[in-house]
Amino acid sequence: MKKITLSLAVICSTLILSCNNAETTEETSTEEMTEEVAEMKTVNVAMLAKSESTLQGNVMFTEEGNEVTMKVDISGVTPGEHAIHIHQTPDCSSADGKSAGGHWNPAMEDHGKWGEMDHHAGDIGNLVADAEGKATLTFSTDKWCIGCEDSTKNILNRAIIIHADVDDFKTQPTGNAGGRIGCGVIQ
Repeated sequence: MKKITLSLAVICSTLILSCNNAETTEETSTEEMTEEVAEMKTVNVAMLAKSESTLQGNVMFTEEGNEVTMKVDISGVTPGEHAIHIHQTPDCSSADGKSAGGHWNPAMEDHGKWGEMDHHAGDIGNLVADAEGKATLTFSTDKWCIGCEDSTKNILNRAIIIHADVDDFKTQPTGNAGGRIGCGVIQ
């Protein structure tokens, strides 16, 4: 009987230790996942129609590691290409969107096409609206951050502008992109 009792005690102890180890492993995994989520920052920007446009939608910025990804999802625009830029001032109060100021350009470079020549930090390029007036764009860069101390990279407290026309990547300082049909504050 002593052997059976001793065997049962050993089995129970083993099971209890195994359960405790499983709980510790689960806690560690949850802590690691919480840290990873804490490192990822997301800002969702609701776009406001400007200049009597019918634009609607949003722009989401997500920072993971040292890269920011911007995802644009809009509708209600004319089919074709539309310039999209980050502008200096976080203000969409004017009917024409001009309260957002000029392009965000902390390095004081010429306007241009991202990755091919000099360009403003806010020169994103063009998005293409389909026949129904819907457009999406995904853009990623390590030259931006969300809420960091580096004012040459921090996109918080800026505005995102969608223009009526295409960016020609040449005309200074705006790319001849036409009126501002959408505006959203990045905060």
